[in-house]
Amino acid sequence: MSFALVRGVQIYYQIFGDGGPWFTLSTGGRRSHAEFIPLAQKIAKGGFRVLLHDRRNTGASEVLIAGDDGEEIIWADDLAELLRQLGIDKAFIGGASSGARLSILVNQRHPEIVKALVLIRLTGGDTAAGRLPKKYYQQFIDAAKLGGMNAVCQTSDYQERIIARPENLAALMKMDPTEFIRVLQNWLDIFVSGPKYPVMGVEESTLKAIKVPVLIIPGNDRTHARANAIAASEIIPQVELFQLPIEDQDVDIISFTQWAPFEEVIATKVISFLKGIRE
Repeated sequence: MSFALVRGVQIYYQIFGDGGPWFTLSTGGRRSHAEFIPLAQKIAKGGFRVLLHDRRNTGASEVLIAGDDGEEIIWADDLAELLRQLGIDKAFIGGASSGARLSILVNQRHPEIVKALVLIRLTGGDTAAGRLPKKYYQQFIDAAKLGGMNAVCQTSDYQERIIARPENLAALMKMDPTEFIRVLQNWLDIFVSGPKYPVMGVEESTLKAIKVPVLIIPGNDRTHARANAIAASEIIPQVELFQLPIEDQDVDIISFTQWAPFEEVIATKVISFLKGIRE
């Protein structure tokens, strides 16, 4: 297992491919990088080095519930620093769902390292705005208020992080529940303060200001509504919209693992898009 000490936190990462341009790929939600390993392997075969990592507070990376910036801003700065530590001056940056928002933030905050963006399953709209604040933050605030850090550690999300990195249990149990609640409430307030359409939490001015080429692959559920991705594609200056041969589903969310049959198509399109970019 490979770890890097990034801004005071142990970040777990994996690299696929032996040579070629660098491409980072970040998963959605608060899930580990593992679900993207098959896709990363396919893209690596196209002549790329693909970097996957577990963001802080996810997967096998260290838990540190701290910081006054929004959680996704913290992730963006972590990824930029990880790239620098690995000696990567510039890379193609991509991700799905919250990983797509992370990619946009990396470009906004660290444009000097971004060659292009690959945005998969963009999040936005009423369904996302209604369910994600509770899923990401409120349920853990409520747990801490009712049962302290022990209750937080018993939730399925934090159980995953403890199993993946057992040291996370001690770190969480040492935390003052009041401080845990304060940090998550701040992250929640920041998360819901931005627009919800077309990309949740991202201002249209930020989308208009993107100067690198962008590939958008829309989702097909209510959280990742196709209409949001199409609307975003009409705002971003240098964009290519690639729609998979799938129908929209009237469900809150479809897991990325259900997209497994389309990974070859996605990888082929990503490889073609990235190889077509002139530096």
